[in-house]
Amino acid sequence: MGRRSSQRRNAAMLDSDDTDSVSSSSTTRSDMMLSSLEEVQFGKETVLDQCVDALYEKRGSTREKALASIIEAFNSNIQHDFVEKKFATLLQLCLSSIKRGSSKEIALASHVIGLLALTAGPGDKAHDILKESQTLISEAALKSRSDNSKISSLLECLAIITFVGGEEPEETEKSMRCMWLVINPKLGPNVATAKPSPAMITVVVSSWSFLLTTMDGWTLDPKSWQGSISYFSTLLDKEDRSVRIAAGETLALVFEIGSLEKFSGESKGSSDSSTDEANKSRELLHIQGLKAKVLNQVRTLSAEAGGKGSAKKDLNNQRNTFRDILEFLEDGYSPEASAKIGGLSFSTSTWAHLIQLNFLKHFLGGGFVKHMQENEFLHDVFGFTPNKKLPVAQHHVSGTDKRMYKSPNSVLNKARTQFLNKQRMLSQDKNVGYYTGGDEF
Repeated sequence: MGRRSSQRRNAAMLDSDDTDSVSSSSTTRSDMMLSSLEEVQFGKETVLDQCVDALYEKRGSTREKALASIIEAFNSNIQHDFVEKKFATLLQLCLSSIKRGSSKEIALASHVIGLLALTAGPGDKAHDILKESQTLISEAALKSRSDNSKISSLLECLAIITFVGGEEPEETEKSMRCMWLVINPKLGPNVATAKPSPAMITVVVSSWSFLLTTMDGWTLDPKSWQGSISYFSTLLDKEDRSVRIAAGETLALVFEIGSLEKFSGESKGSSDSSTDEANKSRELLHIQGLKAKVLNQVRTLSAEAGGKGSAKKDLNNQRNTFRDILEFLEDGYSPEASAKIGGLSFSTSTWAHLIQLNFLKHFLGGGFVKHMQENEFLHDVFGFTPNKKLPVAQHHVSGTDKRMYKSPNSVLNKARTQFLNKQRMLSQDKNVGYYTGGDEF
């Protein structure tokens, strides 16, 4: 396997268009309430103002068309002025739609809330969006039972508003726990018991890992994610390729973050020092066993032969993804992806970075390029500077410290990556003949 072919694959992936986002599939242009989405003045009202007014209407179809128009407007332009003036009103109307609307209206309203947070960027507004929405959206997702479209939209919205508005690790883990309950309903009371579909598992795992990219190992609650490596390992054996890929990328991220004892499921408390030592030894052996199992699964999936009815494109995508994961586990190399936005090169260099990019690209759909060109929040997250007149260091938004913490492209994360690479090399020297990756990633 060559890194050049992997880079070409990732570059092509970044340039491709998502067709399954809410904004591009829920409605067609002929369904739009208004014939134009440009900010043309009609007296004192703009098109967006009229859409907001339409959200007060009793007819659900009218509200759906208004929400679809708002999504199109937010994808077409970065609506800073509108968000500055009307974000609280629009948020409350969208939350009302989630409470009373159809599945389609809930999906559209959830998408609008996510776009609202992305446009506002980190700070008081985004944090208010999270505080106002987190509990309601979580409860709606957990009570939706088998409505995959509605649950997916709610959880993707929850991921976005937490990513932008979360200021404390506890806020992020609260959203992650909600996602975990959707695919592990036996873990909580009053939770839907319907067996999640492969599509639902893929959405939940992708949303969960998207939020995990903002966490560092030491901030994680050791009681929350015990057994998660084993769970993701079982997903690698599922028939659905999208489930396998989502689980594989999440496992790569877990290994990249480190602190594997918090994901392993063997942490035991004891006041006896000798017992503590025994527990640590047992835990280390358990983690090594998990690593070896995952490595074997990844190696098999990276070379899987096509079966009856197997789509060649899907099979190649799986093989390439797991070759990247295998290369990371064995040699410590993260996948590199590159693309051009507005004629300027853009690249990723870590699993966290790639997962963030893919999730945001999927969520924004047709609005991805516009937001990458003009949304300063995304510039800060990815270290991307479309304006050549300003160096990266001069692009600041509120909550810069948080973004420095979240962005895999930041100085802090680059230093952390270098440290982890050194640790991997040391581990390789100590563990030759057992597991190439060593005890820590």
